[in-house]
Amino acid sequence: MTEPHPLTQLLQRSTQRVRAFDRRRPLVWDVLVTGFFVVAALVDASGGWRNTAPNTSVPGWLVVLLSTTLSLPLLWRRRRPMAVLAVMVAASLVSSWSGAMLQASLIQMIVLFNIAMRLPLPTLGRAGLMMTAPLVVGSFRYPEDSWDQQIIPYVWAYAMVALLGIAVRSRQDYTQALVERARRLEVERDQQAQLAAAAERTRIAREMHDIIGHNLSVITGLADGGSYAAAKSPERAAQALEAIGTTSRQALGELRRLLDVLRDDAPATAELAPQPALTDLGRLIDGVRAAGLPVRSTVHGRADAVPAGRQLTVYRVVQEALTNTLKHAGPGAQASVDVIYGDDGVRVEVTDTGVGAGAGADGSRRPSTGGGRGLTGMRERTALYDGTLEAGPLPHPPGGWRVRLHLPKDSETP
Repeated sequence: MTEPHPLTQLLQRSTQRVRAFDRRRPLVWDVLVTGFFVVAALVDASGGWRNTAPNTSVPGWLVVLLSTTLSLPLLWRRRRPMAVLAVMVAASLVSSWSGAMLQASLIQMIVLFNIAMRLPLPTLGRAGLMMTAPLVVGSFRYPEDSWDQQIIPYVWAYAMVALLGIAVRSRQDYTQALVERARRLEVERDQQAQLAAAAERTRIAREMHDIIGHNLSVITGLADGGSYAAAKSPERAAQALEAIGTTSRQALGELRRLLDVLRDDAPATAELAPQPALTDLGRLIDGVRAAGLPVRSTVHGRADAVPAGRQLTVYRVVQEALTNTLKHAGPGAQASVDVIYGDDGVRVEVTDTGVGAGAGADGSRRPSTGGGRGLTGMRERTALYDGTLEAGPLPHPPGGWRVRLHLPKDSETP
């Protein structure tokens, strides 16, 4: 990108400083500007005006009065620009009629510039017509050259000042629009960040529920079985304790991997750690069997063409369904897991023969006093892939519970 010319940079910095001072101390700036032009007008009124005046016999008191009237109203140019211009045009008319032709009349262009910057274009047009009136009066009252040579140069000067005011106004509007757009983009960015954070919290809560809930259920089942077997079969109790240790270490590993992603200084490899896949279903079912729940499983087809996201969803749904069976199916229950990989996607059905606690308010199997999130998490995962999930009790007899999942085939998968 090309660096601006040093002179351009100097002008930009100077302009920014003047504007900053004007914004901080507008009254001080107005007093300084007005004081400068009042002094300049009075200096001209001390005798210099006679060098250009067609009538040098104008009384001195009138020249001083007109000079003050043409300069002092600048102090109110921001609040009442049209009223200030009207007073100055009236003084300019007297100046033209008397023949003084004071150079202080040019101070009107400062008011014209303010009008061009702040007021509508019709008002600017009226201001231009008002300022033209003294020119016409002077050209007819004291004709020196042709009337157009006395009027047109001033009209062009007024037009240039008006165009400059319009240009500055357009630039300020454009800058303000950019600032407003940047502000809106910042607000939208913050909103997107909040939405992303909420979605990430939901995802983490779902993963935590699946990891901790399932493994604690397995550990609880193993502990109950181990305490029962301790008195009659110490070797079975030792096996239960070993299984508890294995399940606990597995849960801690998954939990540590999930929490590592949340750390600010987490290594990049934390995001690359593998999530559970369909090849891990066998190990999941073996852990549930070790906890004391007989599980029959059948698989039809191959999972090679199933994307990783869909594999994780199937795994978590099966995990949650078996966890609910462990928690609520009651003693003597059995479960079955059927997975079918077909042309239309993946179908999973998990059923059990339990007669434990009934359905909660959201249709999930849990005690009525609980606050389970299992079914909600399963449905959220299913909705990500436009799938369908059904969960509910089976007809009685024989009774039991069924969770049925269907994930359609990915349209981008060959």
